[in-house]
Amino acid sequence: MKRLAVLGAVMAALNAQAAPHFAVVGDRFELDGKPYVIRSGDMHYERIPRAFWRERLQQARAMGLNTITTYVFWNLHEAEPGRFNFSDNLDLAAFVRTAKEEGLNVVLRPGPYVCAELDFGGFPAWLLRTPGLRVRSMDPRFLAATERYFKRLAQEVAPLLSSRGGPILMTQVENEYGSYGDDHEYMAAIRKQVHDAGFDTPLFTSDGPDPSLLDRGTLPGVTAVVNFNGSLDEVKDAFAQLAGFRQNVPRMAGEYWAGWFDHWGERRHQTSPRMAADAVDWMLGQGISFNLYMAHGGTSFGWQPGANASATTYQPDTTSYDYDAAIDEAGRPTAKFFAIRAAIARHLAPGERLPDLPKTAPSIAIPRFTLDESAALTDSLPTPIASHLARNMEAYGQGYGFIVYRKRFAQAAAGKLDLGSVRDYAHVLEDGAIIATLDRRRNEHEADIDFKAGSTLDVVVENMGRVNFGPLLADERKGLTRPVSLGGKALLDWEVFTLPLDDLSGLCFKRSMPAKAGPTFWRGHFNVNAPGSTFLDTRMLGKGHVWVNGHHLGRYWRVGPQQSLFLPAPWLKKGDNEIIVLDLDGAKEALSLQGLPDPVFSTP
Repeated sequence: MKRLAVLGAVMAALNAQAAPHFAVVGDRFELDGKPYVIRSGDMHYERIPRAFWRERLQQARAMGLNTITTYVFWNLHEAEPGRFNFSDNLDLAAFVRTAKEEGLNVVLRPGPYVCAELDFGGFPAWLLRTPGLRVRSMDPRFLAATERYFKRLAQEVAPLLSSRGGPILMTQVENEYGSYGDDHEYMAAIRKQVHDAGFDTPLFTSDGPDPSLLDRGTLPGVTAVVNFNGSLDEVKDAFAQLAGFRQNVPRMAGEYWAGWFDHWGERRHQTSPRMAADAVDWMLGQGISFNLYMAHGGTSFGWQPGANASATTYQPDTTSYDYDAAIDEAGRPTAKFFAIRAAIARHLAPGERLPDLPKTAPSIAIPRFTLDESAALTDSLPTPIASHLARNMEAYGQGYGFIVYRKRFAQAAAGKLDLGSVRDYAHVLEDGAIIATLDRRRNEHEADIDFKAGSTLDVVVENMGRVNFGPLLADERKGLTRPVSLGGKALLDWEVFTLPLDDLSGLCFKRSMPAKAGPTFWRGHFNVNAPGSTFLDTRMLGKGHVWVNGHHLGRYWRVGPQQSLFLPAPWLKKGDNEIIVLDLDGAKEALSLQGLPDPVFSTP
């Protein structure tokens, strides 16, 4: 037995020597004892259909990256407390292994807060069911949830950490906390949870370069990287500020924003390929590591998009997360890709060669087709919940989707209906027909009504995405969040219908127009000879959501700038395909759609 133990110890020592070792040594990173410059780009596995993972990673490698950075979206992995999902498109370990197979290391950003223009910054919506719970704080209820999450996450990826011979070089602690708070006790608690869960790689924090942000968001002994965008002068200034804050540490752009995201109702953001390439060129010339945010943005499918907000302005994010990245939403290299590739090529080590760019499958067009079956939303409601007050969505155990508040009037009712606060967009219906829309972006929450006896009021409220950045994210409950009144008097005793819309199989479609011009589900079919990615042209629609073969593509809205929805090839079938559209604006005739090979962006 003693001989076996000695043999085991020898084998373990040999394996440890053979495994690549990543470390922070003074002012540099080292891999296997040699200086190592990280050339990374963010790419989120959750925003890319799994069938595309390898191709996207090959493209990143061909651009010149040696590392892929990814956030972990807690809200998707633990959609309900204690019920974890790391399968199919959420198989993080498979994504990391695929990256390694393609010659890429990995930087892991597990949160628990990630921002990422993601609903609630990646926090699970169920945290909001607990009255008074405060995220990103020492609230013991919150910390119990994060501890459980980190431990379960470590079960998936611990064998893939660089400390055990895997490709995961570093693990981030929280994210941009300096832009939120200054509780160093909280940051230390998260660091301890990450380490205790088994993440024994080097740790790092990521914040803006302003000294006040670094002071609030960093921890002693933990590598600090900085996030920024801009011209070459702004890049130099960011590292000058980091040098003024902390010396003899590795320099790294945790996020160089090589593009930007879009809000509904605003113009599309685009940035200069030359500016991004110049930044990369200079950083590599200085031996500075970098992470492009994003290398490939992908799509915020389903209910993923979040929002920005100030005290008075709510800015919901679009479904597309194209980000004007080097690799576009459909996985095609852009001018920015080739500019950055050329910059990286100037700084390769002797003997290093960039791989050839893999062939990208062309996108397809789909001829226009009609959706000729319909089902009124008000005829498709589940069993109601009796509720004295119209309460927020989370109070009824719901996280995403729509919620409908119904009030029946035995007697005539007229006056100003004040919903108190609309989170985030409401269609007000009289007997199923739209009489008003209320938009949180404009702080709208009132409508004049004049109902006869026997009429039914329905308030259909859409969750447009929880705030994902800044102090307001802590209280982002949805639906109606304040008391409702009519003519200055409290309106009580409601029927409430939760509509998470995670299963549309129960809808009853008819080949006829709805009796009322209100929110309506439409169903149709289209044929594809050879599946390929396409962009569904939504310019003839108003506001709503689309599902194809059961996959929730996301939200469309005529206000732009996004005027098409990405439909990935793996979600299509050769032959017949089913599409369901929830059109909220009450179309007066059957809807029609077509597929385009390229996206459409415009802001009316």
